[in-house]
Amino acid sequence: MRGFRHWRWHLDEMNVKLNGEMVYLWQAVHHEGEVLESFITKARDNQAALTFMQKALKRHGSPHAITTDGLRSYRAAMNELGNAEKQEIGRWAKNRVENSHLPFRRRERAMFRFRRMKTLQKFASVHPNVHNHFSLERHLVDRQTFKERRSAALAEWQIIAS
Repeated sequence: MRGFRHWRWHLDEMNVKLNGEMVYLWQAVHHEGEVLESFITKARDNQAALTFMQKALKRHGSPHAITTDGLRSYRAAMNELGNAEKQEIGRWAKNRVENSHLPFRRRERAMFRFRRMKTLQKFASVHPNVHNHFSLERHLVDRQTFKERRSAALAEWQIIAS
């Protein structure tokens, strides 16, 4: 993944309730819709954005462009990292990352919210990887290809889980 400099990232933060208190889930999603990084903070400020971006850049390398919303914390963090020219802000440009929140919200409702920060961080880091593994984009392929990919994903999952 480090070799692909033409990748575009989409960054966003969302509110998550933790024992009635609001915390923030920061997510980085690449151009194909897979979640790269998830990070939980209590604050939604420059330091939180900087920590999140440093973590994502260290693990996945530097993308060609980073799409964000108009939150000033992103601009401040990008200036500090020296990526200010890579930032793109658009009204509907970050729909990719907004749609990546949906599976998380569905699972969150099924779990009846979260009670501890540690379990929320674990869930936020594991859930996207599992969802990416089993999200086979049924609408893009024919039935036979989908069945083959699903069988391969399940077989790989059984190897990993055992």
